[in-house]
Amino acid sequence: MMGAETLWLSFASILAGCVYGFSGFGAALIFMPLAVIVVEPQIAIAAMSVSALSSFVTLVPRAWGEADRRAALTMLGAALVTIPIGQWILLSSDTAPLRWAVSGIAFATLLLLLSGWRYHSRPGRAALLSVGGGVGLMGGATGLNGPLVILFQLGGPDEVARTRANTILVLTFTGLAYLPFLAAHGALTREGVLVGASQLVPYGAGALLGRRLFNPAWERTYRNVAYAIIAAAAILGLPIWGSYAPE
Repeated sequence: MMGAETLWLSFASILAGCVYGFSGFGAALIFMPLAVIVVEPQIAIAAMSVSALSSFVTLVPRAWGEADRRAALTMLGAALVTIPIGQWILLSSDTAPLRWAVSGIAFATLLLLLSGWRYHSRPGRAALLSVGGGVGLMGGATGLNGPLVILFQLGGPDEVARTRANTILVLTFTGLAYLPFLAAHGALTREGVLVGASQLVPYGAGALLGRRLFNPAWERTYRNVAYAIIAAAAILGLPIWGSYAPE
């Protein structure tokens, strides 16, 4: 990649990592629409998965202690089953429709978050499995593993620290799971791995900054900032600004 493309991806990584660190969501919603401006969706997904490995040092240890691990691991198990189906869709689709899908999902998630939708009952295993299955399907196809679990967690009765921790665990582990599935399909290219490796430090630095900024008392402020960044990323990722054209 050229220097300008690397700088653009580093900017996207820092921004995505910072929002992820303080809100527990939004990394893929920010990174993917911005990344597909300069690289193919398959490369962007691989790069996001590789760069997010830094979360296992910066965010996962604390989240593990704060999360409802039964709920998080149930959703994760279901997601692992449906990721291959989503990745089959990814690998058999054209780039332009996927870019529309990435931005469309980002916008739809944002609208539902802003609507203030909530539920008050404690979710059972069926609900957790359904959400996890949707996470894997959507994430495998577009790289956006976050929308369903974000809506599910933010709409529920858990306090903000547990909501954030559950979301971090599900999103981080499903993001990592993309790598072996991509490799099995022959889609984990050297370029994708190298691009992701180049973003480990920017993404990790952003996540550390976001973690330091996290304060449960400022929940509303953080959500509003994350919503604004997600909207901007979704707009910038629209194919109307130009399509990716390989050299």
